[in-house]
Amino acid sequence: MKLLITTLIFVLSMSTTAQDTIIPLWPKNQIPNRIASEEQEVHVKEGILRISKVQEPHLEVYLPAKQNATGQAMLIFPGGGYQILAYDWEGTDIAKFLNGKGIAGIVVKYRLPTSESLKENYNVPLIDAQRAIRLVRSKADEFNIATNQIGIIGFSAGGHLASTLGTHFNEKVYEAIDDADKQSARPDFMSLVYPVITFSQSTKHTGSQKALLGGYETEERIKHFSNELQVTKETPATLLVHASDDKGVPVENSLLFYQALKDNEVSATMHIYPEGGHGFSLARENAHLRGWTERLFEWMESLK
Repeated sequence: MKLLITTLIFVLSMSTTAQDTIIPLWPKNQIPNRIASEEQEVHVKEGILRISKVQEPHLEVYLPAKQNATGQAMLIFPGGGYQILAYDWEGTDIAKFLNGKGIAGIVVKYRLPTSESLKENYNVPLIDAQRAIRLVRSKADEFNIATNQIGIIGFSAGGHLASTLGTHFNEKVYEAIDDADKQSARPDFMSLVYPVITFSQSTKHTGSQKALLGGYETEERIKHFSNELQVTKETPATLLVHASDDKGVPVENSLLFYQALKDNEVSATMHIYPEGGHGFSLARENAHLRGWTERLFEWMESLK
């Protein structure tokens, strides 16, 4: 009996250790640009976990065993057209996969601009993204990561948010609330997977633009969030991944961003696959396309 109890405690402790860690993005009652409403967060699981109307953004942290850790971390921004988050498909599944390579995977559950609980909705995803990377950088010792090895990866509209963070990291979009906000919001590197990039070209993703800028679609703001126009020499090294047959977000989005990086002498790597469509995530069922994850790891190793 004593042996059984000891074994059970051991198993439970192992299970607890393997659990992810949830960290609120903001102190309670200090979430910027939030207004009171009756709106409730919605979770729908139909093959993919889709989260909408996010009320309390958080980080979901997955850390590799200390002995396997490379010191690198990636904040993960799931896509969903700025209307939902494909939370496991382009979030937690990616984090767990990164862990297998010794990389800390940190999913950002960011607020969506279609929520009724926001003011200046178009700024809120960037507000949460800036806070997320600053918070992670402030916890580098706790997470066993290097402060200069913190990157980001975004998928589809999450790729738009990641590229917004990578080009607007110095933009002041909220007032500092604690010591974490003294940290830099600049990613050390970023990967954009079938990303939404432009709002000003014919190859734009209209749904993402309307969701982010609905009611605020001035010409100035459209240019402001067309991130191929916002690249500078300070933009971090970038890896782009896209499929040529993407009908949802045309490959020209990645091509525009690649050209802007090249024009500004920023390190740029791009992998374009002939087939894959949109929203392929890890592409585990496509023997050719799934190689993009190995290209990601090779690229990350080359940055050290």
